[in-house]
Amino acid sequence: MYLGLDLGTSGVKAMLIDADQSVVGSGHGGLEVSRPHPGWSEQQPAHWIGACETAIEELRARHPKEFAALAGIGLSGQMHGATLLDAADEVLRPCILWNDTRSHAEAAALDADPRFRRITGNIVFPGFTAPKLAWVENNEPAVFAKIAKVLLPKDYLRLWLTGEHMSEMSDSAGTSWLDTGARRWSADLLAATHLDESHMPALTEGTRPAGALRAELAARWGVRAGIPVAGGAGDNAASACGMGTVAEGHAFVSLGTSGVLFAANGAYLPNPASAVHAFCHALPETWHQMGVILSATDSLNWLSGITGRDAAALTGELGERLKAPTGVTFLPYLSGERTPHNDSAIRGVFTGLAHETGRAALTQAVLEGVAFAFRDSLEALKTAGTRLSRVTAIGGGSRSRYWLAAIATALGIPVDLPEDGDFGAAFGAARLGLIAATGADPLAVCTAPATAATFEPEAALADAYAQAYARYRALYPAVKEVPPKG
Repeated sequence: MYLGLDLGTSGVKAMLIDADQSVVGSGHGGLEVSRPHPGWSEQQPAHWIGACETAIEELRARHPKEFAALAGIGLSGQMHGATLLDAADEVLRPCILWNDTRSHAEAAALDADPRFRRITGNIVFPGFTAPKLAWVENNEPAVFAKIAKVLLPKDYLRLWLTGEHMSEMSDSAGTSWLDTGARRWSADLLAATHLDESHMPALTEGTRPAGALRAELAARWGVRAGIPVAGGAGDNAASACGMGTVAEGHAFVSLGTSGVLFAANGAYLPNPASAVHAFCHALPETWHQMGVILSATDSLNWLSGITGRDAAALTGELGERLKAPTGVTFLPYLSGERTPHNDSAIRGVFTGLAHETGRAALTQAVLEGVAFAFRDSLEALKTAGTRLSRVTAIGGGSRSRYWLAAIATALGIPVDLPEDGDFGAAFGAARLGLIAATGADPLAVCTAPATAATFEPEAALADAYAQAYARYRALYPAVKEVPPKG
C-alpha cells in the first residue's frame, strides 16, 4: 500500500492506493486560514501536523489491515509558503501562505533585479517565497536573525515524518531561489535576500526517496519503521502526476476557483514576459509551464451570487448546444489577472450590454470570458515554444458540458473529459510514493485516466469565436487606461 498526503490550504487529504493504483480509501483533516490584517494569510505549522494526524487516523480506522501494509509515502502541498525555523527546528512565526500579498513591494524590488527572471525563468510574484523573506527582514528583523531553515509547507510535514530537511524541484521552483534550468539552488539569488544554501533544505527529485518514516510514528501507526518518503511535488505538479500529464505535449486545463493551463515539457522553456510559470516537474529532466487565471469558476460563482441562481441552474439555461457569442463580453479579472498581464489592480468588466440582454447572455459571456482567458494562456505558451494538440479538463467547472465545448472552440483543440475518479494531488503523491519505494518507471506509473468524452471545436462557430476573442483582447488595454477607484 502507498500513502499520498496532500497539504492544502483548507485541509490535509490522506489517500491510500494499492500496488495496482486502485484507491483503497482516504481521510481528511480540516484547516483554517488566519487573516490578522488586510492582505495577510497565515497558518500555524503545528495545525498542519494535527490535520495530518486526523486524516491518517480516519484512514486507518476505515482500513486498518490495508494501512498496516504501508510501503511508501508521497507528499504534495500548497506551494510558496514560508515556514521559518530556528536552529532547534522550532517555528519562529506563523507560515506566510501563497495567497498572502503583504510583500508586493519586496517582490517588485526583487523582480527589478534582472538576475531573478534570468535564473528562475519567472516573474517574482508577491506570493512566492523569496519576497516573503525580504518582508520578514524589513519588518521582523529579530525573527529574521534567528532563521536557520526555510521550508515549504509539505516539507515541514516531511521534517515531522522523517526528521530530514529536504525538498524537491517542483515546489522549490516556486521560491524565486531555484536555478530552474540547472535544478539547483542559486547562491546569487539567495544572497540577494541575505540568505545562503545552509538556510535551504537539500534537494532531490520528486520520484526519489527523501527521508524515511521515524520509528516513533511507525510504532504509533502500526507500520514498519523506515518506510521511504518520496520527494513528492507541489500541488499542481502532483495533480499532473495524478492525471498522467508528465510527458512532452501532455496538458490539462483546470476549471477550479482559479484556472490553470498546465503543460508538461521535456525541456526548460521560460517565458516570464507573459507571466507564464516555468517550473521543474516532479519527474527528473522534466519541466512544466502554467498559465494561471485568478477567477475561473469564481467568476460563475460571483454571477450566481448576483442573480440568486446556483451555477448549475445558470449554465442549464444555455442548453447543451454551443451558441455563437452574443456580443456581450466579460473580462474575468475580478481579483486581477496573472497570465498574461501580471496585473493585480485590473478588475472585471461587462461590455456590449443592451435592453434585451438577459441573464442567459450574461452567463454565456462569463463562460466565454474564462474560455478566452485560457486562450490567452495558450498563446503565451506558444510564445514560449509549447504547442498543444489537445487538453484534458479537470476541476468542478468541467461538469458543465457547455463550458467544455466553449473552451474547445476558443482554444481550437479537443478537450477530453476523464472518467469519474479522483486523480488529484493526493493520488499523484501516492504514485510518487510508489515510485520511490519500488523504483518503478515513472512513465509507466503516471498514466492518464480513461476518457469519458471528447469535446471537439465547433467548426461552424470558429469565425464567430475568433471575432469575439478579438473583442476580448481589445478590452484589456482600454480598461487599463481607466483610473482606478480613488
